[in-house]
Amino acid sequence: MSSRPKWAVRRGRTAGVAPAWRRVAVACAALLSLLSGCASTAHEQLVAFLRAHEADVSAGRYVVQPPDAIRIHAPGAEEIDGTAQTVRPDGKVVLRLLGEVDVAGLSTQEIADKLKAQLSRYYVDPEVVVEVAGYRSQFYYVFGQVEAPGPKPFTGRDTVLMALAEARPTFIAWRAQVRVTRPEGPSGERKTIIVDLDRMIATGDASQNILLQEGDIIEVPPTPLGWVGLRMRELLYPLEPAVRAYNAPAEAIDSYDTYRDHNDDGGSSRRRWRR
Repeated sequence: MSSRPKWAVRRGRTAGVAPAWRRVAVACAALLSLLSGCASTAHEQLVAFLRAHEADVSAGRYVVQPPDAIRIHAPGAEEIDGTAQTVRPDGKVVLRLLGEVDVAGLSTQEIADKLKAQLSRYYVDPEVVVEVAGYRSQFYYVFGQVEAPGPKPFTGRDTVLMALAEARPTFIAWRAQVRVTRPEGPSGERKTIIVDLDRMIATGDASQNILLQEGDIIEVPPTPLGWVGLRMRELLYPLEPAVRAYNAPAEAIDSYDTYRDHNDDGGSSRRRWRR
């Protein structure tokens, strides 16, 4: 019989094994750390989207490229005032008095400054304002469960809410899981964010109504039940021609029989009925 005291035996039994309450506490701490990490990552992604737009879009810089169209307002220079021009493939527009002007790769403000400098040879302190009359060179893209998918003209002020309103999600669209992907930037890193359109509409919270950039990809996935329905339709697609043929109207067959009866020898008007 062992001579060790009872307290030594109890401590020996639990040696190397943490108490139940301690294991539960450690698991909870790990779970909270994981959840906070996910929330932090989602927040960082949203901040990255917003900061990128504050730098490039909110400042109003839209780079004109062929075949964009520009309109020029110059009240003191009648030769070019009110002129609307489409940027040629070589990046130039042709203006009265000034001739060919290279505008590709410039913002509207930079084009206006360039025209002011050239007009200063003929006018004293001319005023020039340039606006984009047609956005045709840059696009963002909408795919998935929408009625109007495809490329959309990028204007520099397009938001996720505006893009989805124009694309019109279908009844099987999972509007709480809209994915917005930004193509690789100079750093080579792609960014993706999940936008909850239902929450945005229900609460009016526009914190996720980010400004889009040129080349952004919006994907509207189907709901889980809608996904199952689409897979079933995909499986049954090869059988659709046979089903349509089986359900063809009987009148089509009857009209063929009547045509045969009228063209029988002897001019018989008998009709051959299908058995």
